[in-house]
Amino acid sequence: MMRLQKFMAQCGIASRRKSEEIIANKRVKVNGTIVTELGYKIDPLHDVVIVDGKRIKHREKNIYIIMNKPKGYVTTVSDEYSRKTVLDLVKDVKERVYPIGRLDYDTSGLLLLTNDGELAYKLIHPKFEVVKTYIATVKGKPTEEELEKFRNGLEIDRYITSDAEIEILSNTNDKSVVKIQIHEGKNRQIRKMCDKIGHPVTSLKRIAIGELELGTLKKGCWRFLRENEIEYLKRI
Repeated sequence: MMRLQKFMAQCGIASRRKSEEIIANKRVKVNGTIVTELGYKIDPLHDVVIVDGKRIKHREKNIYIIMNKPKGYVTTVSDEYSRKTVLDLVKDVKERVYPIGRLDYDTSGLLLLTNDGELAYKLIHPKFEVVKTYIATVKGKPTEEELEKFRNGLEIDRYITSDAEIEILSNTNDKSVVKIQIHEGKNRQIRKMCDKIGHPVTSLKRIAIGELELGTLKKGCWRFLRENEIEYLKRI
């Protein structure tokens, strides 16, 4: 059994104190009967609680997952072309989760999945400036002038990209491995930026979101985030 105001708070209606006010104002029914008693106890599993005409239920438990997405999967809940989605990799999770942002079909690496809409919004929206770090292999060797153009913003799809970071990690005669950091996430943005400076991407992998790193997680595998990792993301 559980006090009614505690149940309301756990369902996200209001704080316990505010829930007590709602009860006292005759806005709550339990099994069809208005309840005003503040110490009233209910069975959360069986009693029907109505607040302002709408039934309330426990919030679904928030789930936070980190995945090393392989190429060949789309970051959508479903796909009109019947391609495999990242949700096919987390079938053992009973809660309904969804990807935070996207990674292209041909891009691998760090992907977060959750049912926490507030956190998802914070990590996706550019105004919070969450840095995403990628390792890309590109054709040729970018010149310093081309790197500066990349860093200072490029016009793609009728908008100017925000400031970005890029550095060459290694190169051969026909390709370079570069580290790229951006805080936007527009469709195929890094590929389009590299195309713009004349060095198309041949492979792309995201390795970090903010300070959260992919680490040694194997391709196609996932794990639940640790408490300190969740707390870090919520502090952003």
